[in-house]
Amino acid sequence: MHIRHLLAALAFLFVLPCAAADSAKAEIEQVVSRFQASLKAHDRAALGTLFLTDSKAWWTVLGDASYEKIKAKHPEVPRYKAGTWQQFADYVGNAKGSIEERFHNVRIETDGSVASVYFDFEFVADGKVGNRGAETWQLIRTNDGWKIASMLYSSNF
Repeated sequence: MHIRHLLAALAFLFVLPCAAADSAKAEIEQVVSRFQASLKAHDRAALGTLFLTDSKAWWTVLGDASYEKIKAKHPEVPRYKAGTWQQFADYVGNAKGSIEERFHNVRIETDGSVASVYFDFEFVADGKVGNRGAETWQLIRTNDGWKIASMLYSSNF
């Protein structure tokens, strides 16, 4: 009888972390959906709620072909550059035409406290793909929910 109780308790201990991870993944999927919706709506304020307020970790890395194309005209251009989510939010809020970011092959890894989201993307402006690549977000769980702490993406055009 005691062994059954012990086995049931052990089984519960293994199920609990899985349920927590599934819940965290669902919450992170909502962050991904809200990010995409805020771009389409040109909603700078909604986009801003998804990031850590003081985060400055935003990097763009040019893919080989894009880097060579730009470097031919501007030899001094670096392969990568820093930015901020605030600059991106301003762009989104001021965009005149339609914009959206399409995500493919989204992968989420989390332990319930930190998370990584990795996906392939296409950035679409006025119905035309202007940029594509791979993107990764690092998120942390705050008292106000999941927030994007940093973002890196490749830029191929």
